[in-house]
Amino acid sequence: MKSKRHIKIMELVENEDIHTQDELTTRLEEEGIEVTQATVSRDIKQLGLIKVPIEGGGYKYYLPPQPKEKVNVTSRMKRMFEDSVIDINFSENLVVINTLPGTAQAIAALLDNTTWDNVIGTIAGDDTILMVVKPKNAVKSVIDKLENLTV
Repeated sequence: MKSKRHIKIMELVENEDIHTQDELTTRLEEEGIEVTQATVSRDIKQLGLIKVPIEGGGYKYYLPPQPKEKVNVTSRMKRMFEDSVIDINFSENLVVINTLPGTAQAIAALLDNTTWDNVIGTIAGDDTILMVVKPKNAVKSVIDKLENLTV
């Protein structure tokens, strides 16, 4: 059932302008797939869907870009950091990354797919990423890695 739902979500996002989780939930129900908003939220995360600004204001969901064969994730992340990251700061074990509007979710998705030790995960808004690091004494090494991506 989950894979069928994921296929339908990808089809809807690719062929329609889906702006919100509620809209996606409604469209799935119209297609005969009973689902809760919480499930749709998890599916969006698992599929790596990103919200991108659209002309005229607002946002819509897009499928994540498909990597080309042998794409160097580090060089892609470095490019995105150089182009989009404005500031990196921290408090205790929380790292805050400020980005240009509309780029935080894509950068957070890249960070979530790294194999960096001590990074538990990220939460992204439109222009801000919250990264949780454990243990607290690992923050400096994580900050160093992030700052190396911006130079």
